[in-house]
Amino acid sequence: MSKAVRLVTLALGVMFMAQGALARPSIAQYDEPKYPAGFTHFDYADPDAPNDGDINFQNYDELQSYDSMNPFLIRGAPAPDLKNLMFDTLMQRSWDELASEYPLIADDVNVAPDGKSAAFHINPKARFSNGDPITAVDVKYSYDTLASSHVSPIFNSQFANIRKATVVDRLTVRFDFKEARRDAPLIAGDLWVFSPKWGMKPDGTRPSFDKIATDPPLASGAYLIEQRKNDKQITYVRNPDYWAADLPARRGMYHFKRITFRLFTDHYTSLEDFKAGHTDMRVEYSSGTWARKYVGKNIANGSLKKGLFPDGPAQMQGIFMNTRRPQFADPRVRRALTLAFDYEWLNRLTFYGQYRRTGSYFQDSPFGATGVPDANELALLEPYRAELPAAVFGLMLRQPDTTPPRSIRANLREAQALLNEAGWNYRDGALRDANGTAMSIEIMDDQPGMDGVIMPFVQQLQTLGIQAHMRELDSALYGKRMDAFDFDMTTYIYSPVTIPGGELTRRFGSAAAAQPGSENFPGVKSKAADAMIDAALKANTLADLQTATHALDRILINGYYIVPEYYAPNTRVGYKARMGFPSVLPKSYYAEDWLLDYWFVKPVPATSAPTH
Repeated sequence: MSKAVRLVTLALGVMFMAQGALARPSIAQYDEPKYPAGFTHFDYADPDAPNDGDINFQNYDELQSYDSMNPFLIRGAPAPDLKNLMFDTLMQRSWDELASEYPLIADDVNVAPDGKSAAFHINPKARFSNGDPITAVDVKYSYDTLASSHVSPIFNSQFANIRKATVVDRLTVRFDFKEARRDAPLIAGDLWVFSPKWGMKPDGTRPSFDKIATDPPLASGAYLIEQRKNDKQITYVRNPDYWAADLPARRGMYHFKRITFRLFTDHYTSLEDFKAGHTDMRVEYSSGTWARKYVGKNIANGSLKKGLFPDGPAQMQGIFMNTRRPQFADPRVRRALTLAFDYEWLNRLTFYGQYRRTGSYFQDSPFGATGVPDANELALLEPYRAELPAAVFGLMLRQPDTTPPRSIRANLREAQALLNEAGWNYRDGALRDANGTAMSIEIMDDQPGMDGVIMPFVQQLQTLGIQAHMRELDSALYGKRMDAFDFDMTTYIYSPVTIPGGELTRRFGSAAAAQPGSENFPGVKSKAADAMIDAALKANTLADLQTATHALDRILINGYYIVPEYYAPNTRVGYKARMGFPSVLPKSYYAEDWLLDYWFVKPVPATSAPTH
């Protein structure tokens, strides 16, 4: 049997075609995979770097403690980086291509001629952390679990196009797809694999998966849990028997022998801990902190360094409006609120010029819309012209700015006119609707540093007569309210993807708007958006995918669901001088995963022998 079979486009409309067994060690959504059969490692990995060294890392989200060892549940706060370090997937995506996967747990993929199924053959050497062989039964169990109601709906929706998993033989599992989409085999390849023995009791019984929260995972990844000191510290140790360490997709990864996470309650303490030399690496998300507070003797003497590393597609960060709330039902109101955000003032006085304005849901990628819609975009959009704003069919929207001759005062006048047009007028000391109800907006956040961004916006809203205020919550309560869509407005980030796919449904699909725990926080419910998402998921060529996302981008931007904020073109990293990194950077990456997966501790230089 070959080690893989690539996806091939049939010009006359058949989506996939298997031409026998092709000796290809990879699958690609479009075109050819970058790395050929027999490749030794990814270009951005350094297989010659040392594989020892212990490091200290900090929490990189807003969680101040953890209470769960299960990263797949909707409830609880999972231990930091648990999923990345302890769970392998069937195949490994490369970080320098749009969408290609290479052998990991699976060493062979056979896509059916009609594209409606894909069979994965499991490497006979694949093992769980306890030494048990990984079998097709285990893969099916992992899929069935992540497709069930016992996990967060984020995972349900991720694998929603898989109809079922079938055990073909001991080492072969077949996934049947609801639709023959080009990304379907790759989504199956993204499946995290864990053992049915995880959480099993001594008597052989196992609780339902949503009750497995405190048992250490019995999983497939490179690390084990060495110590859980308390709910603010956890240490992972590299599994010395990790079976996949020498696979091309893993060679040059996981150089650290031991990784200790320590969770801090505030940003100030975590920064001071780094400056004191107690933390080895730290991604900085505050422009002001980066510009003014990375000072001290350890930085002055060179034992701590600062680095800027180019990253790929930009995130979509903005102040999300919850359209489930009546005050945000009218798009004219939402448009008015975007006019109250003064990015230019913030970037000049607060951000030290480090950011760029976000103007697209697919910023800095080939999937974002520019200019006017071309003929192919218009063909997708035309059936929905009656329900869409006319602006969707014109020049791509530019975000309001206050660069002279524009000004925040002029923007607020325009905003006031839109609010009046929507039936909101200032009287009796507040902006009120026809029934006399005052417009009230609570902007919720769990990041202390965001008050410098949110409060100027609040002040502009108050200038318009809106009863606006900011509420800062702890991360646990914030997460619960977000899962329940219990907010007016909040700052949130849609993480970037190298190629749009299933996350579009989770973020912008109408069905997800009513599904607690989904990522459709704005509550987007649009037949036109659903149609563009469907076209993107069914795209048979890269050009078709770009056409669909361009059209979707226009619909979302002109729907004014988010007040777009800004993005950093570079990842800011503070690190000890002893830390090293590969000379080649991936094109797109999650910063913390890149640091933990590919960085290393540099060897200590040999000291010269004393002369006599």
